[in-house]
Amino acid sequence: MDCTPEEVAELEERGWRALADSAAAATAFYREVLDTDPVMLLPGGLRLADREQIIASMGGQPWSRYRLEEVAVLRPAPDTAVVAYGVVAHRAGAPEYSALVSSHYVRRGGAWRLVFHQQTPR
Repeated sequence: MDCTPEEVAELEERGWRALADSAAAATAFYREVLDTDPVMLLPGGLRLADREQIIASMGGQPWSRYRLEEVAVLRPAPDTAVVAYGVVAHRAGAPEYSALVSSHYVRRGGAWRLVFHQQTPR
C-alpha cells in the first residue's frame, strides 16, 4: 500500500499542529508516531536518542503559531519518506524561530514511524 507525498507531508503538519495545541497533544502525537529507536538532532547541539526522553521533550510550551515553507517529500525507497522544509514559528515571550527541518519516516506494520528528525536554525 503506497501513499502520496501529500499524505506524508500531512503527517508532518499534524506534528506541528499538536505542538501548537498543547503539551498533552504533542506528547500523544509523538507517542503514536515515533519509531522504537528514533534520533533527533536539535539546535544547540542537542542529540536525543531515547524514545521516552524525546516524547517528554515534546511536552514543552506550545507554539503560538507556525508556518511551514517549501515542503518537499522525497521517496528514496519503498516504505520510506523524507520530508524537508523551512519553518518559522513563534512562542509567547520568545524570539521568532526559523529553521530548516527534515524528518525521515519508515512504514512499519502499516503505519508511518518517525525515525529521524533534524532542525538546523537559519
